[in-house]
Amino acid sequence: MATLSFNTLKKTDVTWLPLIPEHWELIKVRHLFKESTKKGFPNEPLLVASQKHGVVSKDAYGKRTVEATKDLHNLKLVEVGDYVISLRSFQGGIELAYERGIISPAYTVMKETKIIDRRYFKNLFKSPPFISLMTLCVKGIREGQNIDYPTFKNEYLPFPPIGEQKAIAEYLDKKNNEIDKFIRNKEKLIELLGEERKAKLFNAVTKGINVIDGYKSSSINWLPVIPGKWNVKRLKHTVVKISGGITPSMDNANFWGGNVPWVTSKDMKSDIITASEMGITKKALQQTSIKMIPANSILLVVRSGILQHSLPASLNGIPITINQDLKAITVNKKLFLPAYFRMLLKGIEANILHECRKAVATVESIEMSDFTNFYLPVPPLEEQQKIIEYISQIFNDIDLAISNAQQEITAIKEYREALITDLVTGKRRIPQ
Repeated sequence: MATLSFNTLKKTDVTWLPLIPEHWELIKVRHLFKESTKKGFPNEPLLVASQKHGVVSKDAYGKRTVEATKDLHNLKLVEVGDYVISLRSFQGGIELAYERGIISPAYTVMKETKIIDRRYFKNLFKSPPFISLMTLCVKGIREGQNIDYPTFKNEYLPFPPIGEQKAIAEYLDKKNNEIDKFIRNKEKLIELLGEERKAKLFNAVTKGINVIDGYKSSSINWLPVIPGKWNVKRLKHTVVKISGGITPSMDNANFWGGNVPWVTSKDMKSDIITASEMGITKKALQQTSIKMIPANSILLVVRSGILQHSLPASLNGIPITINQDLKAITVNKKLFLPAYFRMLLKGIEANILHECRKAVATVESIEMSDFTNFYLPVPPLEEQQKIIEYISQIFNDIDLAISNAQQEITAIKEYREALITDLVTGKRRIPQ
Protein backbone atom coordinates (compact mmCIF):
# COMPACT_ATOMS: atom_id res chain seq x y z
CA MET A 1 0.00 0.00 0.00
CA ALA A 2 1.34 3.42 -0.94
CA THR A 3 1.91 5.72 2.01
CA LEU A 4 1.15 9.40 2.23
CA SER A 5 4.20 11.64 2.42
CA PHE A 6 4.49 14.97 4.19
CA ASN A 7 4.48 18.39 2.54
CA THR A 8 6.86 21.17 3.50
CA LEU A 9 4.61 23.57 5.40
CA LYS A 10 4.62 27.30 6.09
CA LYS A 11 2.94 29.20 8.88
CA THR A 12 -0.17 31.33 8.33
CA ASP A 13 -2.17 33.82 10.35
CA VAL A 14 -5.37 31.83 9.77
CA THR A 15 -6.70 30.46 13.07
CA TRP A 16 -8.32 27.31 11.70
CA LEU A 17 -5.46 26.59 9.28
CA PRO A 18 -2.15 27.50 10.96
CA LEU A 19 -0.01 25.61 8.42
CA ILE A 20 -0.27 25.04 4.65
CA PRO A 21 2.16 23.73 2.00
CA GLU A 22 4.71 26.26 0.86
CA HIS A 23 3.45 26.21 -2.73
CA TRP A 24 -0.26 26.66 -1.83
CA GLU A 25 -2.06 30.02 -1.76
CA LEU A 26 -4.48 31.47 0.77
CA ILE A 27 -7.40 33.24 -0.91
CA LYS A 28 -10.41 34.97 0.58
CA VAL A 29 -13.76 33.31 -0.01
CA ARG A 30 -15.06 36.37 -1.88
CA HIS A 31 -12.25 36.04 -4.41
CA LEU A 32 -13.13 32.40 -5.10
CA PHE A 33 -16.92 32.52 -4.97
CA LYS A 34 -19.70 35.01 -5.47
CA GLU A 35 -23.10 35.00 -3.89
CA SER A 36 -26.01 34.24 -6.22
CA THR A 37 -29.48 35.57 -5.41
CA LYS A 38 -31.38 34.69 -8.59
CA LYS A 39 -35.12 34.36 -8.01
CA GLY A 40 -38.23 34.11 -10.14
CA PHE A 41 -38.06 30.44 -11.19
CA PRO A 42 -41.26 29.02 -9.64
CA ASN A 43 -41.42 26.06 -12.05
CA GLU A 44 -38.06 24.60 -11.03
CA PRO A 45 -38.08 21.56 -8.69
CA LEU A 46 -37.74 22.11 -4.95
CA LEU A 47 -34.37 21.19 -3.47
CA VAL A 48 -33.16 19.96 -0.09
CA ALA A 49 -29.75 20.76 1.43
CA SER A 50 -28.77 17.49 3.10
CA GLN A 51 -25.60 17.00 5.13
CA LYS A 52 -25.40 13.41 3.91
CA HIS A 53 -26.44 13.71 0.25
CA GLY A 54 -25.63 17.33 -0.66
CA VAL A 55 -28.19 19.50 -2.44
CA VAL A 56 -30.69 17.24 -4.19
CA SER A 57 -34.35 17.32 -5.18
CA LYS A 58 -37.00 16.55 -2.59
CA ASP A 59 -37.99 13.46 -4.58
CA ALA A 60 -34.42 12.13 -4.56
CA TYR A 61 -34.03 12.93 -0.85
CA GLY A 62 -36.93 10.68 0.04
CA LYS A 63 -37.58 11.86 3.60
CA ARG A 64 -40.50 14.05 4.56
CA THR A 65 -39.62 17.73 4.74
CA VAL A 66 -41.53 20.96 5.08
CA GLU A 67 -42.50 21.88 1.53
CA ALA A 68 -43.09 25.38 0.23
CA THR A 69 -46.42 25.67 -1.62
CA LYS A 70 -46.64 29.40 -2.29
CA ASP A 71 -44.41 32.33 -3.21
CA LEU A 72 -42.14 29.95 -5.10
CA HIS A 73 -40.88 32.90 -7.13
CA ASN A 74 -39.12 34.12 -3.97
CA LEU A 75 -37.00 30.97 -3.67
CA LYS A 76 -33.37 31.09 -4.83
CA LEU A 77 -32.20 29.35 -7.97
CA VAL A 78 -29.48 26.72 -7.49
CA GLU A 79 -27.58 25.26 -10.44
CA VAL A 80 -25.48 22.11 -10.63
CA GLY A 81 -22.06 22.79 -9.12
CA ASP A 82 -23.21 25.61 -6.85
CA TYR A 83 -22.49 25.45 -3.14
CA VAL A 84 -25.24 26.06 -0.59
CA ILE A 85 -24.76 27.37 2.94
CA SER A 86 -27.71 25.98 4.88
CA LEU A 87 -29.05 26.82 8.33
CA ARG A 88 -27.03 23.92 9.73
CA SER A 89 -23.76 24.48 7.90
CA PHE A 90 -22.04 25.31 11.18
CA GLN A 91 -22.67 21.66 12.13
CA GLY A 92 -21.95 19.81 8.89
CA GLY A 93 -20.27 22.13 6.41
CA ILE A 94 -21.33 23.52 3.04
CA GLU A 95 -23.26 21.37 0.55
CA LEU A 96 -22.54 20.86 -3.16
CA ALA A 97 -25.54 20.96 -5.53
CA TYR A 98 -26.04 17.90 -7.71
CA GLU A 99 -29.33 19.09 -9.25
CA ARG A 100 -30.83 22.33 -10.54
CA GLY A 101 -33.80 23.74 -8.66
CA ILE A 102 -34.97 26.28 -6.09
CA ILE A 103 -34.30 26.49 -2.38
CA SER A 104 -35.18 28.56 0.68
CA PRO A 105 -34.23 32.25 0.46
CA ALA A 106 -32.74 31.84 3.96
CA TYR A 107 -29.87 29.87 2.39
CA THR A 108 -26.79 31.36 0.71
CA VAL A 109 -25.93 30.16 -2.79
CA MET A 110 -22.30 30.46 -3.93
CA LYS A 111 -20.88 30.22 -7.47
CA GLU A 112 -17.20 29.78 -8.26
CA THR A 113 -15.36 32.71 -9.88
CA LYS A 114 -12.04 30.93 -10.48
CA ILE A 115 -11.19 27.63 -12.12
CA ILE A 116 -11.44 25.09 -9.33
CA ASP A 117 -11.99 21.37 -8.86
CA ARG A 118 -15.42 21.22 -7.24
CA ARG A 119 -14.71 17.84 -5.71
CA TYR A 120 -11.69 19.22 -3.84
CA PHE A 121 -13.79 22.01 -2.35
CA LYS A 122 -16.65 19.60 -1.62
CA ASN A 123 -14.22 17.65 0.58
CA LEU A 124 -12.70 20.78 2.09
CA PHE A 125 -16.15 22.15 2.98
CA LYS A 126 -17.01 18.93 4.87
CA SER A 127 -13.71 18.59 6.76
CA PRO A 128 -13.62 19.13 10.55
CA PRO A 129 -11.13 22.06 10.42
CA PHE A 130 -13.36 23.91 7.95
CA ILE A 131 -16.46 23.22 10.07
CA SER A 132 -14.58 24.74 13.01
CA LEU A 133 -14.27 27.89 10.89
CA MET A 134 -18.02 27.82 10.24
CA THR A 135 -18.72 27.86 13.98
CA LEU A 136 -16.82 31.16 14.18
CA CYS A 137 -19.10 32.69 11.54
CA VAL A 138 -22.39 31.91 13.29
CA LYS A 139 -24.94 34.52 14.25
CA GLY A 140 -28.10 34.06 16.29
CA ILE A 141 -28.69 31.84 19.30
CA ARG A 142 -29.72 28.21 19.74
CA GLU A 143 -32.20 27.10 17.07
CA GLY A 144 -31.94 30.45 15.30
CA GLN A 145 -28.25 30.08 14.51
CA ASN A 146 -27.03 30.41 10.92
CA ILE A 147 -23.94 31.50 9.03
CA ASP A 148 -23.21 35.21 8.71
CA TYR A 149 -22.11 35.35 5.07
CA PRO A 150 -20.59 38.88 5.22
CA THR A 151 -18.21 37.50 7.88
CA PHE A 152 -17.55 34.22 6.10
CA LYS A 153 -16.74 35.73 2.70
CA ASN A 154 -13.75 37.54 4.20
CA GLU A 155 -12.24 34.37 5.63
CA TYR A 156 -9.31 32.63 3.91
CA LEU A 157 -9.36 29.23 2.19
CA PRO A 158 -6.42 27.09 1.04
CA PHE A 159 -5.96 27.07 -2.72
CA PRO A 160 -3.66 24.35 -4.13
CA PRO A 161 -2.60 24.43 -7.80
CA ILE A 162 -5.50 23.19 -9.94
CA GLY A 163 -3.63 20.01 -10.90
CA GLU A 164 -3.13 19.17 -7.25
CA GLN A 165 -6.79 19.90 -6.48
CA LYS A 166 -7.73 17.39 -9.15
CA ALA A 167 -5.25 14.78 -7.91
CA ILE A 168 -6.48 15.12 -4.31
CA ALA A 169 -10.10 14.86 -5.45
CA GLU A 170 -9.46 11.76 -7.57
CA TYR A 171 -7.53 10.03 -4.78
CA LEU A 172 -10.30 10.78 -2.28
CA ASP A 173 -12.95 9.55 -4.73
CA LYS A 174 -11.10 6.25 -4.98
CA LYS A 175 -10.59 5.90 -1.22
CA ASN A 176 -14.18 6.93 -0.48
CA ASN A 177 -15.48 4.26 -2.85
CA GLU A 178 -13.33 1.65 -1.10
CA ILE A 179 -14.46 2.84 2.33
CA ASP A 180 -18.13 2.99 1.31
CA LYS A 181 -17.91 -0.61 0.04
CA PHE A 182 -16.30 -1.70 3.32
CA ILE A 183 -19.07 0.02 5.31
CA ARG A 184 -21.82 -1.49 3.16
CA ASN A 185 -20.39 -4.96 3.72
CA LYS A 186 -20.20 -4.44 7.47
CA GLU A 187 -23.73 -3.03 7.57
CA LYS A 188 -24.96 -6.07 5.63
CA LEU A 189 -23.19 -8.32 8.13
CA ILE A 190 -24.88 -6.48 11.01
CA GLU A 191 -28.24 -6.87 9.28
CA LEU A 192 -27.69 -10.62 8.78
CA LEU A 193 -26.59 -11.03 12.40
CA GLY A 194 -29.71 -9.20 13.54
CA GLU A 195 -31.86 -11.53 11.43
CA GLU A 196 -30.04 -14.55 12.88
CA ARG A 197 -30.67 -13.18 16.38
CA LYS A 198 -34.42 -12.91 15.70
CA ALA A 199 -34.59 -16.37 14.11
CA LYS A 200 -32.73 -18.05 16.99
CA LEU A 201 -35.02 -16.38 19.54
CA PHE A 202 -38.21 -17.27 17.64
CA ASN A 203 -37.18 -20.90 17.24
CA ALA A 204 -36.22 -21.24 20.90
CA VAL A 205 -39.48 -19.81 22.31
CA THR A 206 -41.73 -21.64 19.85
CA LYS A 207 -39.93 -24.98 19.30
CA GLY A 208 -37.79 -25.34 22.39
CA ILE A 209 -34.23 -26.68 22.56
CA ASN A 210 -33.13 -30.32 22.63
CA VAL A 211 -36.74 -31.55 22.50
CA ILE A 212 -36.85 -35.30 23.24
CA ASP A 213 -40.59 -35.85 23.75
CA GLY A 214 -41.66 -34.91 20.24
CA TYR A 215 -44.27 -32.36 19.25
CA LYS A 216 -48.03 -32.08 19.48
CA SER A 217 -50.70 -30.03 17.78
CA SER A 218 -51.55 -26.62 19.22
CA SER A 219 -54.59 -24.37 19.01
CA ILE A 220 -52.40 -21.50 17.79
CA ASN A 221 -53.06 -20.59 14.16
CA TRP A 222 -49.55 -19.24 13.53
CA LEU A 223 -47.83 -22.11 15.40
CA PRO A 224 -49.18 -25.51 14.31
CA VAL A 225 -47.13 -27.63 16.74
CA ILE A 226 -45.38 -27.21 20.09
CA PRO A 227 -43.11 -29.48 22.18
CA GLY A 228 -45.00 -32.32 23.86
CA LYS A 229 -44.62 -31.03 27.44
CA TRP A 230 -45.68 -27.48 26.65
CA ASN A 231 -49.13 -26.00 27.23
CA VAL A 232 -51.12 -23.26 25.48
CA LYS A 233 -52.87 -20.42 27.31
CA ARG A 234 -54.42 -17.10 26.44
CA LEU A 235 -52.21 -14.21 27.50
CA LYS A 236 -54.81 -12.93 29.97
CA HIS A 237 -54.57 -16.24 31.84
CA THR A 238 -50.77 -15.94 32.21
CA VAL A 239 -50.58 -12.51 33.84
CA VAL A 240 -51.65 -11.21 37.23
CA LYS A 241 -52.32 -7.65 36.12
CA ILE A 242 -52.11 -5.27 33.18
CA SER A 243 -51.80 -1.68 34.37
CA GLY A 244 -52.37 1.43 32.27
CA GLY A 245 -51.22 5.02 32.61
CA ILE A 246 -52.36 8.55 31.88
CA THR A 247 -50.97 12.02 31.22
CA PRO A 248 -51.85 14.46 33.99
CA SER A 249 -53.05 17.82 32.72
CA MET A 250 -50.16 19.65 31.08
CA ASP A 251 -51.89 22.92 31.93
CA ASN A 252 -51.56 22.32 35.67
CA ALA A 253 -48.07 23.39 36.69
CA ASN A 254 -48.59 21.77 40.10
CA PHE A 255 -48.51 18.34 38.46
CA TRP A 256 -45.11 18.64 36.76
CA GLY A 257 -41.47 18.94 37.72
CA GLY A 258 -41.71 16.54 40.64
CA ASN A 259 -39.56 13.59 41.65
CA VAL A 260 -41.97 10.81 40.65
CA PRO A 261 -40.72 9.31 37.34
CA TRP A 262 -43.29 9.46 34.53
CA VAL A 263 -42.15 6.97 31.87
CA THR A 264 -43.10 7.21 28.20
CA SER A 265 -41.95 5.39 25.06
CA LYS A 266 -39.21 8.03 24.71
CA ASP A 267 -37.57 6.64 27.84
CA MET A 268 -37.47 3.07 26.53
CA LYS A 269 -34.04 3.33 24.95
CA SER A 270 -32.53 0.17 26.43
CA ASP A 271 -33.64 -3.10 27.97
CA ILE A 272 -33.42 -1.70 31.47
CA ILE A 273 -34.98 1.74 31.92
CA THR A 274 -32.67 3.92 33.99
CA ALA A 275 -34.24 7.37 33.76
CA SER A 276 -37.32 9.28 32.67
CA GLU A 277 -37.30 12.58 30.80
CA MET A 278 -40.18 13.94 32.88
CA GLY A 279 -41.38 13.66 36.48
CA ILE A 280 -44.71 14.36 38.15
CA THR A 281 -45.49 15.59 41.65
CA LYS A 282 -47.15 13.88 44.61
CA LYS A 283 -50.04 16.28 44.03
CA ALA A 284 -50.57 14.69 40.61
CA LEU A 285 -50.77 11.30 42.33
CA GLN A 286 -53.30 12.60 44.80
CA GLN A 287 -55.52 14.59 42.44
CA THR A 288 -55.55 12.43 39.26
CA SER A 289 -56.26 8.79 38.50
CA ILE A 290 -52.64 8.00 37.67
CA LYS A 291 -51.26 5.03 39.62
CA MET A 292 -47.87 3.64 40.54
CA ILE A 293 -47.14 0.55 38.51
CA PRO A 294 -46.16 -2.77 40.12
CA ALA A 295 -42.43 -3.32 40.62
CA ASN A 296 -40.59 -5.43 38.04
CA SER A 297 -43.35 -5.08 35.48
CA ILE A 298 -42.72 -5.58 31.78
CA LEU A 299 -43.60 -2.50 29.78
CA LEU A 300 -45.50 -2.71 26.51
CA VAL A 301 -45.82 0.14 24.01
CA VAL A 302 -49.36 -0.06 22.67
CA ARG A 303 -48.98 2.75 20.14
CA SER A 304 -46.91 2.43 16.96
CA GLY A 305 -45.82 -1.12 17.63
CA ILE A 306 -44.66 -3.26 20.51
CA LEU A 307 -41.59 -3.15 22.71
CA GLN A 308 -40.66 -5.11 25.80
CA HIS A 309 -38.48 -3.75 28.56
CA SER A 310 -37.56 -5.06 31.97
CA LEU A 311 -38.39 -2.51 34.60
CA PRO A 312 -36.47 -2.16 37.86
CA ALA A 313 -38.44 -1.90 41.09
CA SER A 314 -37.86 1.83 40.97
CA LEU A 315 -35.86 4.59 39.38
CA ASN A 316 -33.41 5.99 41.90
CA GLY A 317 -35.43 4.38 44.68
CA ILE A 318 -38.73 5.94 43.60
CA PRO A 319 -41.71 3.95 42.20
CA ILE A 320 -42.74 5.02 38.71
CA THR A 321 -45.80 5.99 36.70
CA ILE A 322 -46.44 5.63 32.96
CA ASN A 323 -48.38 7.46 30.27
CA GLN A 324 -51.36 6.19 28.27
CA ASP A 325 -49.21 4.81 25.44
CA LEU A 326 -47.80 2.12 27.74
CA LYS A 327 -49.09 -0.91 29.58
CA ALA A 328 -47.33 -2.54 32.53
CA ILE A 329 -47.65 -6.33 32.64
CA THR A 330 -47.23 -8.30 35.88
CA VAL A 331 -46.57 -11.95 35.05
CA ASN A 332 -48.02 -14.94 36.89
CA LYS A 333 -44.77 -16.44 38.19
CA LYS A 334 -46.37 -19.86 38.56
CA LEU A 335 -46.57 -20.01 34.76
CA PHE A 336 -43.76 -17.78 33.52
CA LEU A 337 -40.38 -16.59 34.63
CA PRO A 338 -40.53 -12.80 33.99
CA ALA A 339 -37.26 -12.88 32.02
CA TYR A 340 -38.61 -15.68 29.83
CA PHE A 341 -41.97 -13.94 29.33
CA ARG A 342 -40.13 -10.91 28.04
CA MET A 343 -38.05 -13.10 25.69
CA LEU A 344 -41.22 -14.79 24.47
CA LEU A 345 -42.96 -11.50 23.65
CA LYS A 346 -39.88 -10.26 21.82
CA GLY A 347 -39.50 -13.53 19.94
CA ILE A 348 -43.08 -13.58 18.66
CA GLU A 349 -43.37 -9.82 18.26
CA ALA A 350 -44.13 -10.02 14.53
CA ASN A 351 -46.96 -12.51 15.17
CA ILE A 352 -48.48 -10.33 17.89
CA LEU A 353 -48.36 -7.29 15.63
CA HIS A 354 -50.01 -9.23 12.79
CA GLU A 355 -52.85 -10.43 15.01
CA CYS A 356 -53.36 -7.46 17.33
CA ARG A 357 -52.34 -4.26 15.56
CA LYS A 358 -54.96 -1.91 14.20
CA ALA A 359 -55.02 1.59 12.76
CA VAL A 360 -56.51 4.31 14.94
CA ALA A 361 -56.70 7.56 12.97
CA THR A 362 -53.15 7.90 11.59
CA VAL A 363 -51.46 5.87 14.35
CA GLU A 364 -51.13 2.11 14.58
CA SER A 365 -51.69 0.61 18.02
CA ILE A 366 -52.15 -2.71 19.79
CA GLU A 367 -55.80 -3.69 20.28
CA MET A 368 -55.75 -4.79 23.93
CA SER A 369 -58.76 -7.12 23.66
CA ASP A 370 -57.00 -9.02 20.88
CA PHE A 371 -53.73 -8.91 22.78
CA THR A 372 -55.13 -10.35 26.01
CA ASN A 373 -56.81 -13.17 24.03
CA PHE A 374 -53.62 -13.96 22.12
CA TYR A 375 -52.52 -17.58 22.57
CA LEU A 376 -49.07 -18.21 24.03
CA PRO A 377 -46.98 -21.39 24.16
CA VAL A 378 -46.11 -22.12 27.82
CA PRO A 379 -43.07 -24.34 28.54
CA PRO A 380 -42.43 -25.83 31.98
CA LEU A 381 -40.55 -23.41 34.27
CA GLU A 382 -37.38 -25.50 34.28
CA GLU A 383 -37.31 -25.48 30.49
CA GLN A 384 -37.88 -21.72 30.45
CA GLN A 385 -34.72 -21.32 32.52
CA LYS A 386 -32.75 -23.49 30.09
CA ILE A 387 -34.00 -21.43 27.14
CA ILE A 388 -33.03 -18.20 28.95
CA GLU A 389 -29.48 -19.50 29.44
CA TYR A 390 -29.27 -20.77 25.85
CA ILE A 391 -30.52 -17.54 24.30
CA SER A 392 -28.35 -15.41 26.59
CA GLN A 393 -25.23 -17.20 25.35
CA ILE A 394 -26.29 -16.94 21.70
CA PHE A 395 -27.09 -13.24 22.14
CA ASN A 396 -23.72 -12.64 23.80
CA ASP A 397 -21.93 -14.16 20.80
CA ILE A 398 -24.05 -12.39 18.18
CA ASP A 399 -24.01 -9.05 20.02
CA LEU A 400 -20.21 -9.27 20.29
CA ALA A 401 -19.97 -9.83 16.53
CA ILE A 402 -22.34 -6.90 15.91
CA SER A 403 -20.37 -4.68 18.29
CA ASN A 404 -17.09 -5.60 16.56
CA ALA A 405 -18.57 -4.74 13.16
CA GLN A 406 -19.92 -1.43 14.48
CA GLN A 407 -16.50 -0.58 15.92
CA GLU A 408 -14.88 -1.32 12.55
CA ILE A 409 -17.35 1.03 10.87
CA THR A 410 -16.58 3.73 13.43
CA ALA A 411 -12.83 3.24 12.96
CA ILE A 412 -12.98 3.41 9.16
CA LYS A 413 -15.12 6.56 9.32
CA GLU A 414 -12.57 8.16 11.65
CA TYR A 415 -9.80 7.13 9.25
CA ARG A 416 -11.70 8.70 6.34
CA GLU A 417 -12.22 11.93 8.25
CA ALA A 418 -8.52 12.13 9.13
CA LEU A 419 -7.49 11.27 5.55
CA ILE A 420 -9.70 13.98 4.06
CA THR A 421 -8.48 16.52 6.59
CA ASP A 422 -4.81 15.75 5.99
CA LEU A 423 -5.16 15.96 2.21
CA VAL A 424 -7.40 19.02 1.78
CA THR A 425 -5.34 21.05 4.24
CA GLY A 426 -2.03 19.95 2.71
CA LYS A 427 -0.68 18.23 5.80
CA ARG A 428 0.16 15.22 3.63
CA ARG A 429 0.69 14.56 -0.06
CA ILE A 430 -1.05 11.85 -2.01
CA PRO A 431 1.12 8.91 -3.14
CA GLN A 432 3.02 9.60 -6.37
